Amino acid sequence: METDRKSIGNSSNEKVHESKESHSAVGHSGLESHDWDPEFEKKTIRQVDWRMLPLLGVLYAISLIDRTNTGIARTAGMELDLRLDIGERYSIALCMYFVPYILFQLPSNLLLRKLGVRNWITFLVVAWGAAELGMGFVTNWQGLTACRALLGLFEAGYFPAMVFVITTWYKRHETQSRLSIFYVSSLFITAFSPILAFGLTQMHGLGGQAGWRWIFIIEGIMTIIGGIFAFLFLPDFPDKNKFLTEEQTRMVLQRIEKDRGDATPDEITKEKVLKHSADWTSWAYGLMFMSSTMPAYAITYFITTLLFGMGFNVRDSLLLSAPPFIWSAIWGLAMGFASDRFKSRGFFVLLNATTVMLGLLITCYAPSNAARYAGLFIANGGATGGITGTLAFSANNVCSHSKRAVSTAIIIAFGGIGGIFGTTVYRQQDFPHYRPGLWATIACQIMTILLTFTLMFVYRQRNKKADETGEVLEGTPGFRYIL
Repeated sequence: METDRKSIGNSSNEKVHESKESHSAVGHSGLESHDWDPEFEKKTIRQVDWRMLPLLGVLYAISLIDRTNTGIARTAGMELDLRLDIGERYSIALCMYFVPYILFQLPSNLLLRKLGVRNWITFLVVAWGAAELGMGFVTNWQGLTACRALLGLFEAGYFPAMVFVITTWYKRHETQSRLSIFYVSSLFITAFSPILAFGLTQMHGLGGQAGWRWIFIIEGIMTIIGGIFAFLFLPDFPDKNKFLTEEQTRMVLQRIEKDRGDATPDEITKEKVLKHSADWTSWAYGLMFMSSTMPAYAITYFITTLLFGMGFNVRDSLLLSAPPFIWSAIWGLAMGFASDRFKSRGFFVLLNATTVMLGLLITCYAPSNAARYAGLFIANGGATGGITGTLAFSANNVCSHSKRAVSTAIIIAFGGIGGIFGTTVYRQQDFPHYRPGLWATIACQIMTILLTFTLMFVYRQRNKKADETGEVLEGTPGFRYIL
């Protein structure tokens, strides 16, 4: 809907405080109107891409590996050593991760600007690395559960913080491709996690430790090293960055101001947090995000178990776990660039929800193992596209840093709920097909489809009313929702 938006970046900082109705909310000193050289703009944004996205992707890959490698360790001997085969101990250990993960999302995002991106993220990465390292030395399932809870506590702040930061750097029709690069690059790296884990299990007996323990020990050390790199190279918000020149920073801020009018961060207050938390659209996006993360978590945690149930041995189950994640990275990246190219969000969310349903039905009912395995490719790809699509859909329809911080935290917290569902509805007694869990996941995709149609209808009506009456949307003159 970029053609519907009026220019809002053509006045000085003083005019911002005079009237929001001026349709020229620059909001930051030095953001006067300027026709930037396209090559200069392109070069600067490419510099931002390379400085930010690879490092964020690697750190998130580490996060995903650390939270999901329990499935691999389970098949490598942890289940018997810690007696996780009794009752629902394994599911309890998995679920305990998500309790602090859900609760700490919003507080973490509210601290981000106050403490600084580099300082806060470095602390989180090193802390969850220590929790991961500790999992290599637990002697019972209670210790594993406690370490999982600490892991969830410290990992909670990373993903919403990175989505928050990324969406402040780019124009709205540039966000999904960047979120996809950030997210799917981490998935591509994560795809090789089973292979790495298999190699680490070959250290069995070294130092008197079981092979599965070395998975947690080595990957915990790698995480702590990643935290050091975060401190050295992680960028901050656009207005606080130190790696661009003053002219480049001014250009980045001006193009954001023209796009949606929130280049200047507003103060985060208790009143604003309560107001933004009451916006029903954030909760709708949260349910949609939950529906996307549910199959993603389920496949990640149970793919080796599913393959083992198809008759593959432990080694082959680990090795065959990688290809579906490589495919999901390719699919997610394609969806991100297509969504930005066609300037459409809702359609691609609908497409990916449908793709997840198709893949799950094939996995659930196909007669051959080859077809069931192919279904995992399809479902995993749709889940990845749905995750980045929902995040972009929501981020594109928010103005102000305070609302972005709150809405991002709410939405991603629902991802933790999706993780709980993904680890509990796939019950041990339903092995090896897990049909009740697969149908529960399909039901969530249907909910996503209904919510997406609802949001698209509401946004279309609001845009129409604003065009006819001049009503200001999201407190920003000229702003229009993206469908």
